[in-house]
Amino acid sequence: MIRKLAFSVVMVGAVVVGLVTQAGAYLLALTAPASEGGGEANSVTRFAGPGPLTVGVRWAGDDAPMPVTYWYPAIPAEQDRATTTYAFGINMLGSDTTTALATFDGRATVGAPPEMSAGPYPLVILSHGFAIAPSSYGWLAEQLASHGFVVAAPHHDESLDPGVLWKSTVQRPRELATLMTEIDRQSKPGGEHEGLIDSERVAVVGHSYGGYTAQVAGGARLDTRALGETCETARETGDPVMFLCGALMPRLDDMANAAELPEAPSGLWPDWSDPRVEAVVSIAGDAAMFGPHGLAEVEVPVLAIGGTADSDSPFGWGTEYTYNHAAAERKIEVGLEDAGHMIFAGECERSRRILDLVSLGFCSDGTWDRGEAHQIVSHYVTAFLLEEMTDDQDAAAELVSSDEGLPDVAYRAEGY
Repeated sequence: MIRKLAFSVVMVGAVVVGLVTQAGAYLLALTAPASEGGGEANSVTRFAGPGPLTVGVRWAGDDAPMPVTYWYPAIPAEQDRATTTYAFGINMLGSDTTTALATFDGRATVGAPPEMSAGPYPLVILSHGFAIAPSSYGWLAEQLASHGFVVAAPHHDESLDPGVLWKSTVQRPRELATLMTEIDRQSKPGGEHEGLIDSERVAVVGHSYGGYTAQVAGGARLDTRALGETCETARETGDPVMFLCGALMPRLDDMANAAELPEAPSGLWPDWSDPRVEAVVSIAGDAAMFGPHGLAEVEVPVLAIGGTADSDSPFGWGTEYTYNHAAAERKIEVGLEDAGHMIFAGECERSRRILDLVSLGFCSDGTWDRGEAHQIVSHYVTAFLLEEMTDDQDAAAELVSSDEGLPDVAYRAEGY
């Protein structure tokens, strides 16, 4: 989060320069970096590659309660139709103002008719990182849709301002509840999603603050007392989790008012989960605000993935913390050794030149190739959701811990 804020300052500066000289236009131009590889899925990551289904993409109409992008199994196009170019973007100046840091090509066909013969399909809600555009995760959404899921990515109403992170803490669970209610309504006879979406089989996947959102949907509860104790220790040690402390602790009363509570609870906050959620995936997700007792409320299967060198959502306060304290009988931790925070976001086939000149962590990682990291994420997220949502036995076999793990990937699992 701190890195993203710093980047906004650089970008604004570049725009100002561009108004005076041609330098700004040059720095903000998109260029194609060297291929990040990725290659074919190997025997260890057998679910990393696209599934057997064609993918379509469309956007919710103006009458929808919020902007939503849908990816879904589709009928192969009989004639040339437009595929998608996605923006890895940040909502900087307002929720409707997206600055593209990079772009990458997708394979989804815009507006393709859905493949109904195998429906209805389980629903995966994909919650983006704080102020990151949903399109940034098109690579993961297409992957899941090709394996038989409908993916709905809401556009959370927020912009790059850490001072209002407390609002997202309350708003995001409400927005997910609104979205699920709308999808449930549209999945009934006569609805737009009839025969396409099984609204009773729901998983939530999220990156960064989307990981927080996913965990709340699965039962995690805020714990003010635990967060306060964490922040006292962090203040003495200079722990990076202090960013979260500074964003939330002074605004607890505001959060309580937004949540329509008489006062900020001194311990566990109310349960904002949804009973339709059967599994959650937290990718570099924030979890310190839950504490051990708040995470112990997570009883649905959980997959937590993160980079051990993440300084924005520290591994020990996110991925590892979730795995250690979630009460789920089936849970998985995947750690990418020495990976940072933003490697899980958008691909960078064409990035702004300024990102090549100034290391900001958005399109580069000191240790990992982004394509390889995305393969690992795709493999584990796909296998986990196929097993939990469809009882796929081949996928279940991929979740059993073994000594044949991938290089630089730490894996722990219970219940598989």
